[in-house]
Amino acid sequence: MLYTIIKALHIIFMVSYFAGIFYLVRIFVYYKDTDEFTEEKKKILREQYTFMARRLWNIITVPAGVIMAVCGLVMIFLNTGLMKMPWFHLKLTFLIGLAIYHYWCWKKVLHLKELHGDTLPIANIKLRQANEIATFILFLVVFTVILKSMVIEYWWQLIAGFFVLVFLIMMTVKLVNKNKKNK
Repeated sequence: MLYTIIKALHIIFMVSYFAGIFYLVRIFVYYKDTDEFTEEKKKILREQYTFMARRLWNIITVPAGVIMAVCGLVMIFLNTGLMKMPWFHLKLTFLIGLAIYHYWCWKKVLHLKELHGDTLPIANIKLRQANEIATFILFLVVFTVILKSMVIEYWWQLIAGFFVLVFLIMMTVKLVNKNKKNK
């Protein structure tokens, strides 16, 4: 019973963590979108976006990520057999990717604070594409956890499907960004 409760908490805080990460990078996009605004409007919005990013990071994203990780570690402790499963090693590999993305987000939050309202030196399209990285990681982790050993058995179909998904999402981002520029 304890394992199931910890698993439920792990999933709840995973959802909270990803909600924070998804919205955080969207705030970076909104900040960048202010580049073409008047100076007064730009200053007000950039201050607000910086404030929002820091609050989101400190109050939702990091605490949810810590609780998610602690619950994950407790589940490993309660079920050490997980460490013998190939699919679980794959999940841990994807989580390393998530940790790298988390670090990138943290550096951007700090960078926004240091900018004091100046322009964020990254292309808008790059931020919009970076916004999808968490989506890809979420797909990889969820499919791995749900399919378990089938991920290993049907790896090439899953990789092909994943690359199609990545391609479609990136093309959609480019198309939306292109249509935005034309307006």
